[in-house]
Amino acid sequence: MSEPLAFPEPSMIAVNGIELEVFEAGQENAGNPIVLCHGWPELAFSWRHQMEALAAAGYHVIAPNQRGYGNSSRPAEVSDYDIVHLSGDLVGLLDHFGYEDATFVGHDWGANVVWSAAVLHPTRVNKVIALSVPYMERGEVPPVAFIESIVGSDSYFVHFNRQPGVADAVFDANARRFLCNLYRKNEGAAEPEPGMPLLNLAHADTPRGEPVMSDEELAVFIDAFEASGFTSSVNWYRNVDRNWELMEDVDPIVRQQALMIYGARDTVMRAPNLEAFVPRVDVVELNCGHWIQQELPQETTRLILEWLQRGASRV
Repeated sequence: MSEPLAFPEPSMIAVNGIELEVFEAGQENAGNPIVLCHGWPELAFSWRHQMEALAAAGYHVIAPNQRGYGNSSRPAEVSDYDIVHLSGDLVGLLDHFGYEDATFVGHDWGANVVWSAAVLHPTRVNKVIALSVPYMERGEVPPVAFIESIVGSDSYFVHFNRQPGVADAVFDANARRFLCNLYRKNEGAAEPEPGMPLLNLAHADTPRGEPVMSDEELAVFIDAFEASGFTSSVNWYRNVDRNWELMEDVDPIVRQQALMIYGARDTVMRAPNLEAFVPRVDVVELNCGHWIQQELPQETTRLILEWLQRGASRV
């Protein structure tokens, strides 16, 4: 495995009533912003392979540690991590830099935030690139109950909500082992296999699959989560029913150009009717697991840049 890539020094930026730890590249490319949004349990460092390439292609790259992560603010109230707050943070970043809109890229939970920003703040999002997590139709029942009815109480979505604080404590006590076992090729963000809850990764002695990063890179994540703990990031999951309520009267159609990148071996559910809700979407699959931009960094970067260039040529 390679040594960790050089990563920019962060700035602390006040937005939406909190502070975000923000990493930038290509500041000289003012006027052409692209915002990179990480997932769980990740950091802006997840985009280390893409930032310089995007900057070299002419973009002002903005990668925040979103609220609850790294040195960004970690509010105490669970409701402070709902989708209105999370998407509002992204709008706050645009306001800080003086941008009317930007291209937003999101992986995992970051993809969900970016999709939501596209419908909650449609004039501020000019294009969407989502990795792993597609835009999902709002169902007729709250998500936690729906997931429980399909896969049972062992699902981490259900566990995080039905037993608040339990998973946090396990992750906090076993951060190194949990992250080492989680960041593996050919594995997804959910249970590695039926009947094996995500919490078991915090106890497993034998990792399954090849690592997606070097020990030095993994140490960046371990150090960050040992310092911050996991509660604030898990609180994102504890708002899924609240988000369902907040989105009830929002126009559900994503009208921006969009790129959906799936991993062929990712266990995250695909959207069966994505084009019905994202009519301008292009869908691509890469031969990898869940940690797409870290497992196949060159392929991911090339795909993003080629799609952005094609989109620019169509405007």
